Formats: sequence, structure tokens, C-alpha cells
Amino acid sequence: MRIVRRLCAWIFGILMVHLLAFLMMRTTRGGPFDSARALDPIVQRALEQRYGLDQPLLVQYGHALSGLIRGDFGPSLRYRDTQVSTLLADALPISLILGGGALLIALLIGIPAGLYCARRARSFDGKFLHAGGALLLALPNFVLAGLLLAIFSFQLGWLPPAGLGGVRNFLLPWLCLGLPLSAQILLLVRSKAKQALCSDSVRHATAEGLPPRIIVRRYVLRPSLGPVIAFLGPASAAILTGSLVIEKVFALPGLGTFFVQAALSRDYTLALGVTVVYTALLGLCTLLADLLMARMDPRLEAVS
Repeated sequence: MRIVRRLCAWIFGILMVHLLAFLMMRTTRGGPFDSARALDPIVQRALEQRYGLDQPLLVQYGHALSGLIRGDFGPSLRYRDTQVSTLLADALPISLILGGGALLIALLIGIPAGLYCARRARSFDGKFLHAGGALLLALPNFVLAGLLLAIFSFQLGWLPPAGLGGVRNFLLPWLCLGLPLSAQILLLVRSKAKQALCSDSVRHATAEGLPPRIIVRRYVLRPSLGPVIAFLGPASAAILTGSLVIEKVFALPGLGTFFVQAALSRDYTLALGVTVVYTALLGLCTLLADLLMARMDPRLEAVS
């Protein structure tokens, strides 16, 4: 029942965001055919009639809602003779690869670093790693992108600065998105692991002479992962929204690129499609994080 309720809430959220985005775009001043050079009134009316923009607002929303149910957002107003679903199908894999790789890097760096900081909280290297995490957390990803480009692309020439290609083209964008997120995971794991290390079970295991590696795996790692799993939903939101800037910096044709172009050109259908896809992805990531939390802690399932 919990899954059914969450799925219903996810669908309802998508519908509400779709409605609000539709109303905001239609009620904002300006239109998709406004430009520095005014169009002939006859031409503008013909364009509006072609795309159904001359119909009443309620009729336009009905068409948009029907298209949402079918998975068809209609033609793009900027990319002529191109369906929005085609643009999204080409851009979505790039954004998913970018976000998935960044999240993987964040987990692979943040969890071990947080456990290490907790075990060596009073040592110089533990304090230095903690301070480095706090610095990364405060550093905007576009500033980090400039630093990494200056070092690895222009100074050393190891990685390409921009463009879509193989894995090497994604390394710098992955780092720009993943490193600040790994710093947040480090701080979460460090705080929870320090509490676990002071527990009676850890003291008892230490007194029995168990190696530190076994103690961490049995008694520290599992409780430390709880805050990380709860954070995965907001983390996915941070990655997806942060990728708007990173995709522009590294010239990756993902969803962020189309979102910015749709907003600037007032491409109603493309902007609505990208907004709905973002909402669906964020809701799905949050749902999966909640289900993982309930799996790790059955008390959450009982409360819900």
C-alpha cells in the first residue's frame, strides 16, 4: 500500500507541476514568435493558428494534458518540424549519464572519506579531509569547472574541454557535479559514524579484539548509510539542477541545454516537456530513496 500511495502522489505531483508550468508560460508577457523584428500580423496569426495558440486557454490546456497522458508534448516552436519527444529522447540519456556518473563518484568518494574522517577525527589528516570537504561544499560547481578546465584541459592537456564524445568528455563534468556532492556525503557519514563508533556494540567488539576493518563493516557502515540514502532524493535534485550550468559550460546537449534555450525563446512545448521530465525524475529518485530507507529500517514502513 505504501508503494501505491507514493506512486499516486508522484503522478499527482507531475500533473500539478504540468498545470502550473502551463499557466505560468501562458500568462507571462511575450510569446514564442516575438523577436527584435516584428512579424507581419498575418504571418503571426498564421503561426499561432498552426500551433493552436489562437484557441482558448482551456482548450490549449486540454490538448497539453492529452499529450502528457500519451507521452507526446507536440512540436517544438523553436526547432521547426521537430517533435519535443524526439528532442527529449536524444537529450535524456546524456543527462542521465552525466547525473549517474556524478552520483557514483560522489558515493565512491564520500562514503569512504566520511568513515576515514570519523575514525581519525582527532588526527591531522582527518581534520584536513574534513576541512577540504567543507571547502568543496562551499565552492560553486561552475567555479570548480573553471579550475578543473584550467588544470586538466588547458595546462596539462589530459582531457577535452568540451563537446560530446567518449568517456573522457564526461570525466570533468562528472567531477564538477560529483565532488561537491561527495563533500556533503562525507559530512553526513562522518557525523553518523562518529556516533556509531561511540556505541556499546563497538566498544564490546573492540574489547574482543576484532580488527578495525571488521568493526567498521559490521557496526558502523550500516547506520552511517541511513542519512546517505535519505539524502539521495535531494542529491539527485542537486545533480539535475546543477547540470543546467555544467551542460552549458562543457557544451553537452542534455536536458539542461534545451531547458535554457526553451526559456530564452519561449518555446512553450519544449519548456513544458523538459519541466515534466525533470519533475518525473526527481519524484522517482525521491520515491526510490524512501523505499530504500524503509528497507533498511522497517520501523519507517510501520509508521507510514
